[in-house]
Amino acid sequence: MNQQESSITSLVAAFSRAYHSQFDTPKIVDDNIAKELISQEEYENIQATMIQDVEFFNKDIATKFKDNSKELIKWITQVQLSPTPLARAAYCERVLHSEIQLGVEQYVILGAGFDTFPYRQQQGQTRLEIFEVDYPITQASKMRRLQEASLPLLNHLHFVPMDFTKQFQSQLFSEQGFQSKKTFFSLLGVSYYLTKDELASLLNHLFALVPAGSSIVLDYADESLFTEKGLSNRVENMVKMAALGGEPMKSCYAYEDMEKMLDRLDLLIYEHLSPTAIQELYFQNRTDYLCAFETIHYMHIVKK
Repeated sequence: MNQQESSITSLVAAFSRAYHSQFDTPKIVDDNIAKELISQEEYENIQATMIQDVEFFNKDIATKFKDNSKELIKWITQVQLSPTPLARAAYCERVLHSEIQLGVEQYVILGAGFDTFPYRQQQGQTRLEIFEVDYPITQASKMRRLQEASLPLLNHLHFVPMDFTKQFQSQLFSEQGFQSKKTFFSLLGVSYYLTKDELASLLNHLFALVPAGSSIVLDYADESLFTEKGLSNRVENMVKMAALGGEPMKSCYAYEDMEKMLDRLDLLIYEHLSPTAIQELYFQNRTDYLCAFETIHYMHIVKK
């Protein structure tokens, strides 16, 4: 997203996590702090916009639930907005907790938005230094929201203002106390908007900062991204919305493409989750609308 839109994108993502925490059972990831970062007016405005735009997503659903705004919001949130952000956050945090046990000392959240992990982490993990990287405008908005929610700025939480998709500036990390220690990165909801060369360059810059054994979790779209319609046309809608927003999706990958690119960077695929595996792990036996997105995969990648 561009700098003006980035905080809006972060706001909608926070809304989907807050909605899930309040209304969905069972929880995929329970972000019970997200709602504190959204004002009541913003929360209501997002819901009103969703109801107003429901025909874009599905005209049949718009007709079916035209007199039931609560069900409309549930449908849009659970089908269109929440599945990927919820499942990838749950997966990323599961891997992170495992990596902490294996000696990771630093966690870098690229495109952090209004992420609340530092305020939800388990007791005893304050030794983990956390670096949030995002646009300056988004970080300023987040810090204001933390203050309004009476959430303190944490000593082990560091903000790195940067458009890392355009110009990677390693000195900004060192200025915030980043060191060449075993590190875990997350890059979620970003790879689709980068060219393949841009993603490879970003990964190369990141892993040049850290020793072997450091790793990253990222999500990516497979080669069906631009042809798959998905449940209620949600994949097609996602691609259209990105283009309408002025930030078109640029890249999709066959697994073999990812494997070759990462091998050239001296990186190893430690774990790969296909949409089928994501469905089994995070959405099995649900009775609501939540289910894994058709084209999205997750990877845990390690520096050799």
